[in-house]
Amino acid sequence: MKVLTFGEMMLRLKPPAFARILQADSFEASYGGAEANVAVSLSIFHDEAAYVTKFPENPLGEAALGTLRRFGVDTSRVLRGGPRLGTYYFEKGTSIRPTSVVYDRAGSSIATAKRSEFDWTALLRGIDVFYFSGITPAISDELAGAVKDALAYCKGHGVTVVSDLNYRGKMWTTQKARSVMRELMPYIDICIANDEDFEAALGIRAFDGDMSRGIEQIGSFRAGMKKITEEFPNCKTVASILRNIHSVEESDWMGILYQNGKFYESPVHSVHVMEGVASGDAFGAGLIHGLLHRADPQETVDFAIAASVLKLMIGGDLNLVTEEEVRAAMRKGGSARVSR
Repeated sequence: MKVLTFGEMMLRLKPPAFARILQADSFEASYGGAEANVAVSLSIFHDEAAYVTKFPENPLGEAALGTLRRFGVDTSRVLRGGPRLGTYYFEKGTSIRPTSVVYDRAGSSIATAKRSEFDWTALLRGIDVFYFSGITPAISDELAGAVKDALAYCKGHGVTVVSDLNYRGKMWTTQKARSVMRELMPYIDICIANDEDFEAALGIRAFDGDMSRGIEQIGSFRAGMKKITEEFPNCKTVASILRNIHSVEESDWMGILYQNGKFYESPVHSVHVMEGVASGDAFGAGLIHGLLHRADPQETVDFAIAASVLKLMIGGDLNLVTEEEVRAAMRKGGSARVSR
């Protein structure tokens, strides 16, 4: 089975160590973006993954393309052209100072792309699973239309659709997000909703905003997940990450999966975080990996959350861990011994 992901990959610039952007006179450069991160994870798991976006025809576009190719992602569907590659600045927090992100993505090649540029009949040929996050339709109305076109094709051709609601308040309002995402939900088969995503993207209450006690709110998460399947009966599976965040570095994580009227819950992982970015993408990739290999729901959620917490211990956007490493982490949290 082959997966196609659709979104924006950007240049990521990070000040050294814990420096603030205001202090920085140099930046560490890498590339990432939600749907690209998922494609890379799947490819490292030895699944067939392809990616569609639009890159400028310049060295930055080539470098982003090369990052995907390096990890085995099929880039044959990537469009070329447009003015620039989007950029985001990643400022790593510590203790009670939160990590933050500054976007510089307006006017990028994908942001200025037209709905009509995406020939979904060709792009989705040979594809079994289509993945996008709520970030993609937030980029522009044209991309929201392109996503809707893709989903209509998927519905008519038996392609499974997976979506991470992935609300980003710096990109659109809750009113706009709900308007768009509720229109797309009837096409979605598997939904990932974390923390504020339920209410911000769908208007469904599941979380009170207190990140220090997310796991304790598991009852309201369960109710929110059931509500999604009731309002959108085509969506048979809903997954979430629950977190108790004590500081930037210290937190507890667990995963929950709702499928066919039954809940499946992972163990709680207590983790020391190196870098808190793209763990949701790692969770999504783990979930899709379970789907592709027809794993049972309990194994799937256990694998997905283990992949997610491992990402917290890796710098950059990409979750550079193998299936074997994820399974080792599933076994009582893995081992801190040197692997020889």
